[in-house]
Amino acid sequence: MSKKSRKKSSKTSSGSSTAKKKTAKTRASTRTRSATTQRTPASKSTRTIAKAGSHRAASKQLSSSKSASSPPAEAKSGLVEGQKAPAFRLPRDGGDVVTLADYAGRKLVLFFYPRADTPGCTREAIDFTRLAAAFAAAGTAVLGISADPLKAQEKFRDKHKLGVPLISDEKHEMLEAYGAWGQKSMYGKSFLGILRTTILVGTDGRVARIWRNVRVDGHADEVLEAARSL
Repeated sequence: MSKKSRKKSSKTSSGSSTAKKKTAKTRASTRTRSATTQRTPASKSTRTIAKAGSHRAASKQLSSSKSASSPPAEAKSGLVEGQKAPAFRLPRDGGDVVTLADYAGRKLVLFFYPRADTPGCTREAIDFTRLAAAFAAAGTAVLGISADPLKAQEKFRDKHKLGVPLISDEKHEMLEAYGAWGQKSMYGKSFLGILRTTILVGTDGRVARIWRNVRVDGHADEVLEAARSL
């Protein structure tokens, strides 16, 4: 074989080898792009699902925090004037038991106060004591009611020489029945407690007058006038 023929043969085999390498590289690159293309949607899908799950979890947490911060529901009795007075049976100072039936055929004043021996409640109880004889002359009995235990009621009575019976409703049964237990607020905080309320019951056993959110000054005198007018 001549020198020229050997050189051409060498070039041909070298070119063939280079072409094969280029083809292999092209195929590998194509497979890589294909694999990347196939993986990309899955990756995006996973991120989308993760975001959706995160959104649902955040919404659930937000709803939960809203319900946790909701104020307690107000206790309401729906008691209105003209309605029959709810029956009750509770202990009073001195250890006796008092019922609504004990006052059948008589007018009855029920004044509900938040706490024994506090300034407003003390003034109110003293005012009703001062007018006790005038209420009796008008055929009207007077009872004071709070959630204080009997010992606290008796100490309150003795300290201020109160002349009206004091009822202890520690379970709030009578307070709720007469609409004197509900939501209150103080210093920006909401809570359930006794709402200063007065009820006047007529001789027929029905509610004649209701005073809500009572202001103590002059209140006992106003109730006396209402009792006299029945």
